[in-house]
Amino acid sequence: MEKLKSITAQNLFHTKRILYYNIAHEIDLYRFSSSLVPLATHPEVMWDFITPFKNKWEEIGNIVEHFKLRVSFHPNQFTLFTSQREEVTMNALKSMDYHFTMLKAMNALDKGLINIHIGGAYGDKNKSLNRFHEKLKILPKEIKKRMTLENDDKTYDVQETLIACEKENIPMVLDYHHYMANKEEDDLSLYLHRIFKTWDNFNIVPKVHISSPKSEQAYRAHADFVSLDFILPFLKMAKELNQDFDIMIEAKQKNLAMQRLVEEIAAIRGVKRISSASVEW
Repeated sequence: MEKLKSITAQNLFHTKRILYYNIAHEIDLYRFSSSLVPLATHPEVMWDFITPFKNKWEEIGNIVEHFKLRVSFHPNQFTLFTSQREEVTMNALKSMDYHFTMLKAMNALDKGLINIHIGGAYGDKNKSLNRFHEKLKILPKEIKKRMTLENDDKTYDVQETLIACEKENIPMVLDYHHYMANKEEDDLSLYLHRIFKTWDNFNIVPKVHISSPKSEQAYRAHADFVSLDFILPFLKMAKELNQDFDIMIEAKQKNLAMQRLVEEIAAIRGVKRISSASVEW
């Protein structure tokens, strides 16, 4: 228990350092690590990770609040509601509750999001999607209110994810790299307006994920940096909608990839640099 507490204290301390780095570099967007608390959902541990660190959670939340940071969590790929196995669903519920509990401890429920994928197809997409909608009914409403859904690179494409989001009134996070890897000839411009519209009732700026392939052979893997050539068609398409949105960069070089990409986008004719991490086009 002492070891668990010491690692958690260290993780919260470093999270605070990261937030201050972001503030210094005018980065308003941050995805918290799901690994902040070791063994938080392990069936043989299940320990109280809030009470001993109440002040630390609140301190992080105060930073988020004061500097108006837009924060989120992205639970691992095993947090899904399409499985036929009951224990997988129960583990997904535990995972969602764990992330929700952390946001609550930070008093960040009004601005924090928990982003997941629909899950597996298990040989029959229609049955799996029906199972997804059915099992989502057991997710507490207060947790579902913080949830977003993202299209994935192999199974549920943009159209399928969008329809699920519209049915459940859940905001959709568009992942452009996943779209390119799993697009079934669909034209993204047909769906972009509807994707942004799923955010209308949430009073939060829509979020988009951006990355580029590591190589042609490893197309689904994320590269160290983001190729401007790869994402430019999307940026041009989004520009036409006159819609503000946040971009979460999923590159191996993280903040360095973001800084390089902002420099490159800011060099495009007609783009205005607003801050270290934001542009207007």
